[in-house]
Amino acid sequence: MNPAVAAGLQIALVVAVLALTYVPLGDYMARVYTTDLALRWKDFRVESLMYRLCRIDPRAEQTWYGYAASVLGFSLASALFLYALQRLQGVLPLDHGLGAVSPAVAFNTAVSFVTNTNWQSYVPETTMSPMTQSVGLAVQNFVSAAVGMAVAVALIRGLVRVGGGGEIGNFWVDLTRGTVRILLPLAFVIALILLSQGVIQSYRSGFTATGLDGNTVTTALAPVASQEAIKELGTNGGGILAANSAHPFENPTPISNIVEILAILLIPVALTRTFGTMIGNRRQGLTVLAVMALLYTTVLAVTMAAESGTRGVAANAAGAMMEGKEVRFGIPGSVLFAVTTTGTSTGAVNSAHDSMSPLGGGAVLLNMLLGEIAPGGVGTGLYGILVLSVIAVFVGGLLVGRTPEFLGKKLRRREITLAALAVLVMPALVLTGTGITVILSSTTGYLGNSGDPGTPGAIHGFTEVLYAYASASNNNGSAFGGLTATSDWLQSSLGMCMLFGRFLPILFVLALAGSFATQRRVPSGSGTLPTAGVAFAGLLTGTTVLVAALTFFPALALGPIAEALQ
Repeated sequence: MNPAVAAGLQIALVVAVLALTYVPLGDYMARVYTTDLALRWKDFRVESLMYRLCRIDPRAEQTWYGYAASVLGFSLASALFLYALQRLQGVLPLDHGLGAVSPAVAFNTAVSFVTNTNWQSYVPETTMSPMTQSVGLAVQNFVSAAVGMAVAVALIRGLVRVGGGGEIGNFWVDLTRGTVRILLPLAFVIALILLSQGVIQSYRSGFTATGLDGNTVTTALAPVASQEAIKELGTNGGGILAANSAHPFENPTPISNIVEILAILLIPVALTRTFGTMIGNRRQGLTVLAVMALLYTTVLAVTMAAESGTRGVAANAAGAMMEGKEVRFGIPGSVLFAVTTTGTSTGAVNSAHDSMSPLGGGAVLLNMLLGEIAPGGVGTGLYGILVLSVIAVFVGGLLVGRTPEFLGKKLRRREITLAALAVLVMPALVLTGTGITVILSSTTGYLGNSGDPGTPGAIHGFTEVLYAYASASNNNGSAFGGLTATSDWLQSSLGMCMLFGRFLPILFVLALAGSFATQRRVPSGSGTLPTAGVAFAGLLTGTTVLVAALTFFPALALGPIAEALQ
């Protein structure tokens, strides 16, 4: 089939399924997180049991201080548990002969999965036991995604609430409902679909077989389907097998490839409907969705064009740029997956991003540097684009002399400061981490891509380092595979980027929600800047691109742009 036709059919299928699920799933999630007291306290029996066991009052509302303390306390406890589980896995059931994970890798992995990053600096088959995978990593795939959704909903409540004490909900209720009512049912359905396509689900350590050359080969097995479903649905990333979604046990068919792409996009896209429903103005949700769609399709078109050409000796000889890509999916399936994962903080990959052309690799890198809001991770994409909307309203108000208000709430110095701080965290981490790493004596050789300054190896090596810190700071988890990230410096510095990149924006967003919740609604007038429609969508898109371009253009010029121009 013609690659253009194949790409068109796959994109059309993804769009059609998202369109069919957009309204019912978005409205369902709005009901799950509703602020209507008549509906809110109808808890499932399992939820009530969990509240009693944990001594939680589900009817108690929290201010942003209490909500933030709950988020941080839960995440700290999760990280400590996951670290201990890895260090003790050699004495736990289902260890399959694997010993304790080293302290550096255990720290990096605990931080990675708790922050929804799922960066992996280890080989899963030879490092993590089924017990660690199922009880530790898979559980964090659920709850870390639920945390992101809870924070987004808290911000929406802050915009909806009028006056009062600044309460924005109950974190423990939001966490429980997001896990039990949204993530678990959807993950179960997706796991069944993946099983039907041949994705494996086994707690055996593996099996041996004799190859055609007479040598014995051991193939690893794992409980893949259950973890693969929530890995994609929760925009987590990270494979239970080292080859990730390029492994035939994780992603065996073109149908499973499309299902995984849909699982990644399903909740982030539908959350825009949830936003519109909860604030009582669905045009606002559609405006946000339009901006996400425009950014996503632009990056997809650039990457598809870059990867569909035949640039270079190897590509011309082969007739296509298939190096590093799975022949089962081809260029269209690989590019669609790559753009989806880098735009949603997922990090799962079905091809080697390191093998992409300079322009294609630079495009997916820029996709992360935009802030991963197109459509972003579960929850993180929505609250990220809402923060940028606050910035866009403020900038637009300055340009045209309009009153800086967003959804009836005034944008005072406090709100703008919090929004600006939330936006600045990621660029500060990416540029600082990259700058320090490339001047350290132990990393100036770019760990496998050494070369004199200005040579292709050195330039590509710089891109690999920039990609790594962009991935960690945006809680994405994908990587340019040429970078060996097992040194103590990279393990610790990337781990700190994951922590700060996750929790500092969350704190600023929750503070912003609390500030909005204490305000009374301001009636819109002739001086109010409309925040729904084509004009504001253009303003928000321009603000997003401008912020990323001004911040990262010099770094991109030293890496993928310079490499593409050679």
